[in-house]
Amino acid sequence: MSSKDVAVIVGSLRKEAFSRKIAHALIELAPATLKLEIVEIGALPLYNQDLDTEPPTAWVQFRDRMRPTQAVLFVTPEYNRSMPGALKNALDVGSRPYGHSVWNGKPGAIVSCAPGAIGGFGANQHLRQPMVFLNVPLMQQPEAYIGGVNKLFDAEDKLVPATREFLAKYMQAFAVWVEKNLAS
Repeated sequence: MSSKDVAVIVGSLRKEAFSRKIAHALIELAPATLKLEIVEIGALPLYNQDLDTEPPTAWVQFRDRMRPTQAVLFVTPEYNRSMPGALKNALDVGSRPYGHSVWNGKPGAIVSCAPGAIGGFGANQHLRQPMVFLNVPLMQQPEAYIGGVNKLFDAEDKLVPATREFLAKYMQAFAVWVEKNLAS
């Protein structure tokens, strides 16, 4: 069985972001049936419909990279009780021009993280809203809200065992979700 190509979209642009560290851990923990790769969003100019006739090179490259992926995994922090602007911009860039969305039909999942106790709940829930319109079937269970993320890594940036175990189970569930939704 060949592995499924999964785009990992990291909501934070910061080099040492906890969401980026979580994304790398998820890549490491993914079962062999999934091939995860981070698709960068930091160089995307803000979406402006006036540019659709002659899109910026970064938009074209992003869309071309996303188009062949079979699934998408969002890993995001919470900014002001919502998703980061860069992440929302990536959704907009990938969804246009109308009728040519790179997101359409791709099974997805969301992992949110934050230093606070509720683990980016607001960002996770807000990110779910546009997924309905973008036709991304999201995994509902298990949910992943990683609270206290600033205390979950050791000196070598390895996740503590309990969180690794939870995320390994999460990735197993995501692999099943991807397979189920690609088969339908």
